[in-house]
Amino acid sequence: MVDESATWLDEISWNSDGLVPAIAQEQGTGKVLTLAWMNRESLSLSIKEGRAVYWSRSRRKLWRKGEESGHVQVIKEVRLDCDKDTILLIVKQEGGIACHTGRQSCFYQKLTGNKWQVVEPVLKDPSEIYR
Repeated sequence: MVDESATWLDEISWNSDGLVPAIAQEQGTGKVLTLAWMNRESLSLSIKEGRAVYWSRSRRKLWRKGEESGHVQVIKEVRLDCDKDTILLIVKQEGGIACHTGRQSCFYQKLTGNKWQVVEPVLKDPSEIYR
């Protein structure tokens, strides 16, 4: 059982759904890997387990990053922004892939003129990651 009564959790400005956005940033490079959502339980579990545990809004359940792919985000540091409404996770990205598309980062599309352009390669075919 996770202690969700921790006072540090009370300092976070949770949205009306009880969630807070969490940005995962790669330790060392500073590259933004993904943005996901956390609730009290997922953030508390993340601290307890030392790995990113998110709240999946689409599946309405906890999501341990890497539970299927093996691409775990090992937490090195946790920060809270000045408005106390965004979490920053400094992580070691296991396997070098954070995105379900097989790319290093979920932010692999760049706006060029008026079109989105893919600017990062697929490192591993998703069909080989998710069976």
